[in-house]
Amino acid sequence: MTTKNASRHFPRIRKMALYLLGMPALLIGGYGLHLQATNNFHTVVAGEVYRSSQPSAQAIAGFEKAYGIKTIINLRGEGDNSKWYREEVEQARALGIQHVDFGMSAHKELTPARAEALIAIMRDAPKPLLIHCLSGADRTGLASALYLAAISGAGERKAEGQMSILYGHISLPITKAFAMDKSFEKMEPLLGLNES
Repeated sequence: MTTKNASRHFPRIRKMALYLLGMPALLIGGYGLHLQATNNFHTVVAGEVYRSSQPSAQAIAGFEKAYGIKTIINLRGEGDNSKWYREEVEQARALGIQHVDFGMSAHKELTPARAEALIAIMRDAPKPLLIHCLSGADRTGLASALYLAAISGAGERKAEGQMSILYGHISLPITKAFAMDKSFEKMEPLLGLNES
């Protein structure tokens, strides 16, 4: 190919490269907006457990009406004077929903003792539950996986499916939130799960 022909083809190659790089970014961005617009709300076990991102007071009222939510498990921990926290607690109280704070970090492994404490809370709390963190992806994914494995008796594959890109969780060792995957892996022997 001559220099003249190469320079003529360069804009096409650049366009193709931008398209190939831009499409995945556009798809990921669009999916992220979809998760945000839907509160990243999903059923874990119908009639028992639901998961979401940080719900507004209006969303809590909607979830209570549609699904009969009896308990909210807030994985962000006490928000003290944060507006989101005050509104969540006030709305739960107004609707007669039990509110439980269980603070944890998406970037730090949950110890087996803390995981067992979370399992006990989920097991004993009035159902249906709404479990949430900020984005509904990482901490909520781990809690949902623990519920399925420890309480519902689901298999490892189904439980681990709660920690997936479908909910916004990126299960790669290079991410900080991989701590949630490692936490679940450490719990597997205690939950009687075997690789399948």
